[in-house]
Amino acid sequence: MAEHRKYNVLFLCTHNSARSILAEATLNAVAANRFVGYSAGSHPGAAPNPFALELLRSWNIPTEGLRSKSWDEFAKDGAPQIDFIITVCDDAAGEVCPIWPGHPTKAHWGVPDPSRAEGGDDEKRAAFRVAYGQLRKRIDLFTNLPFDKLDPIAIQQEMQDIGTSLREKGE
Repeated sequence: MAEHRKYNVLFLCTHNSARSILAEATLNAVAANRFVGYSAGSHPGAAPNPFALELLRSWNIPTEGLRSKSWDEFAKDGAPQIDFIITVCDDAAGEVCPIWPGHPTKAHWGVPDPSRAEGGDDEKRAAFRVAYGQLRKRIDLFTNLPFDKLDPIAIQQEMQDIGTSLREKGE
């Protein structure tokens, strides 16, 4: 991986309204000096989930420009070259993805869908906090990987381990 530019990371989820939006905004807020986060979905919703936007704002994470979009936008000519693709939902991980230019490194970080939480607004907010916490831990681990010291295969294994090890711990 080249050190002269920021790494582009695409977070994928089916609807691109909750988990992938949280991940995109969080990565851009905590590691904008080294990474550019994007998000997309295979079947994008109309807009980001209001609970996701509310949570991000509560952490002073900018939400301007966040929108639900198709992953097709990132497979077109003129799209940013993606270095890393991280699926954050099991549905998107199992789908046939477009062919991504540049052969990005891929990993799966399954996080339960907070938008499926039942109950009142407090229960829904709690589900979003749990999802955010899981994503934040993974993003922190990811951004601290020694990219300059690892070959592409080792980076992919480390990325996959981030998703697997935290899932096994129930985090």
